[in-house]
Amino acid sequence: MQRQQIQPYLLVLGLALTLSSCFTEPNYSNVPEISFDRVDRYTIEGGQGVGRSRRDSVIVVINFKDGDGNLGNDIPISKPDSARYASNGGWGNYRIRTFRLINRQYVEVPLTVNRTLYFPDLAKGKPSGAIEGPLEFDQIFQYGNSFQIYPTKFQIQIRDRDLNESNVIETDTVWLPYPR
Repeated sequence: MQRQQIQPYLLVLGLALTLSSCFTEPNYSNVPEISFDRVDRYTIEGGQGVGRSRRDSVIVVINFKDGDGNLGNDIPISKPDSARYASNGGWGNYRIRTFRLINRQYVEVPLTVNRTLYFPDLAKGKPSGAIEGPLEFDQIFQYGNSFQIYPTKFQIQIRDRDLNESNVIETDTVWLPYPR
């Protein structure tokens, strides 16, 4: 009778050991790698009052892979970390450059809101090791009283806490309002 009671536990233990031995951690580079997933644009209709004008919300989704999982920072970012990023290229851990089509050529539009960007620690509270997943960034483009619609695309790059920079990716084109 005792043997019959032990057998189910041994079966569960054997199954657990078999499944856990099937998982092997990915072997990614410690330099982050990103790929473009999608860019979505949603128009938000205007409402009553100041600051409630019609606007477009743009959401850029990228996928990342990193071998040591040191992507992102504690938010708000500490002064020493901020200074370290600033002294190494003048940008945070997320860089997005905006380009709009003018006279059949994409021209960079330096937006103040994109000057220094940070995303949170993507592996906070987890053991160090390979990580992968999506990363979303959203931005608002106001229509205002006088605007013009331009085809727009973005170039994106990230870097880890060791300042290893990823590859640069480019998004598809979306049409967005800019003040005249």
